[in-house]
Amino acid sequence: MYTLLLTLTTLLAILHRYRILGRRPKDLPPGPPTLPFLGNLHQIPAAKAWHQFKAWADEYGPIYSLMLGPSTVMIVLSSDEAVKELLDRRSGNFSSRPPLYIGQMISGWMRMLLMEYGKTWRYMRSLVHDHLNIKASISYVPYQDLENRQMLLGFLDSPARWVDHMRRYTNALTTQMVFGFRTVSIDDENMHTLFECVEDWATTFGTVQAQLLDIFPVLQRLPDFLVPVKRKAKALHAKELELYLVHWNKLKRDVEKGTANPCFAADVALAQAKAHSKNGETLTDAQASYLLGSLHEAGSDTTWSTLIGFIQALLLFPDVARTAQAEIDRVCGDRLPTMEDEPHMQYIRGCVKESLRWMPTPILGMVRSPMKEDMYMGYRIPKGATLMMNVWALHNNEEHFPKPRVFDPSRYAHDTQSAFEAAHAADFAQRDHYTFGAGRRSCQGMHIAERSLFLAYARLLWAFDFTPTKDFTGKPILPDADNLTDGVLVRPEEFPVQITPRSAEKAEAVRREWARVEGKLDEGGQWRRVPQGMFSKEYVPLVG
Repeated sequence: MYTLLLTLTTLLAILHRYRILGRRPKDLPPGPPTLPFLGNLHQIPAAKAWHQFKAWADEYGPIYSLMLGPSTVMIVLSSDEAVKELLDRRSGNFSSRPPLYIGQMISGWMRMLLMEYGKTWRYMRSLVHDHLNIKASISYVPYQDLENRQMLLGFLDSPARWVDHMRRYTNALTTQMVFGFRTVSIDDENMHTLFECVEDWATTFGTVQAQLLDIFPVLQRLPDFLVPVKRKAKALHAKELELYLVHWNKLKRDVEKGTANPCFAADVALAQAKAHSKNGETLTDAQASYLLGSLHEAGSDTTWSTLIGFIQALLLFPDVARTAQAEIDRVCGDRLPTMEDEPHMQYIRGCVKESLRWMPTPILGMVRSPMKEDMYMGYRIPKGATLMMNVWALHNNEEHFPKPRVFDPSRYAHDTQSAFEAAHAADFAQRDHYTFGAGRRSCQGMHIAERSLFLAYARLLWAFDFTPTKDFTGKPILPDADNLTDGVLVRPEEFPVQITPRSAEKAEAVRREWARVEGKLDEGGQWRRVPQGMFSKEYVPLVG
């Protein structure tokens, strides 16, 4: 009898313990009801989860919490005020990352984007800041001008491959800044491998299987044959590292021979060599290649995705193109738009801001993790919790953005701030969008991305009309704005578009403008001599 009583008591104790696992502690922000052990895990959709996260924001307010499994806490920020207070003003505590096991495995624990806050991350960020700050970014305009002109020519000669022309545009700009060479062809093998790596990383990192390994760390110990996502992560890492090392090793050889162009990688190589000669601390070849490769990815993929989203918006909201073209014609007439026109083209500037708001590539942001426990609005934010900036909800807040699913650049008719200025404004109500992040983890290349988008929008609309294709009945085929790829980074799924020159004169002007710069390139399409004034902190240009 005693044994039976002891067994029943033990069983009840175990059941009670498991009953409270997954339950939301009373001092956390509110959130949806939980189930024992699972918490809210069963309520998170496997696809297009951003809609559910916004629905919860509408129901539970600017800060809510989810219990993921028995003990993982996710805090979700869905208001401008909450983001400003925690990620900006308290950035000293909210600038780290949770472990993110699969994302880190793919990255070999070397991707700056996913690194926990610490010495290595701070060193990498300081290197990046030197090359992507406001002053340095202005020097890259000649690169942007050249690549933009080639993109226009591509749209004219092979409009069916418009997506690839945009891909090459963003990629070529980034390879020049980071590695000192141009991506010349839309069929460049390394370029396509890079975009494949980004997509594979974003989708694999964002899968349910990957998330389960963070929520239930014991699963990380299972052999690879039982956890397919681990096998895939290791294969992706090998593919990424091979690509990154190809560029890095070639650059180091060029630096040693004195034939490298000024670029970020050349400065990193020289800094590494100096540190080695003095036995100082520096990046390994693998770390350096990942730092540079990650910048290459970020500069290529996210701007490309935003460009695709803008073309989609032009088809769904044709008045935008007409209004934009009227402004371009008024300011530029028959000449090609330039960056000097930006202050006089507020509607095009609004198109840039609105495209970053309307279709944000990091649709749910990149999660953070507080380094110590904190309080906000009377709620506890535990140390090590997963903190999400709910970008989709922020961008679709009807109080801030009336009729948020309407693409309306006139929202920004009186907003003359750059994205950097908006991100650092003291008043949270002045924030234009969150695609570039917030706080110490914000995108350091936002100055460059804004210029690339402005030049692309102004010149594409100066030269071309974008209209829907038609089905066999003559009905326009319109894209679905909600049809986005899944993963931590999104973009519109493929859709058709009819691209035609606005006039024969515009078509001729596109060819003439390309001819003006083509002579500056050698037979391989590389600069004969890089433009004067190109930023380099350490390296002296030796080519030409």
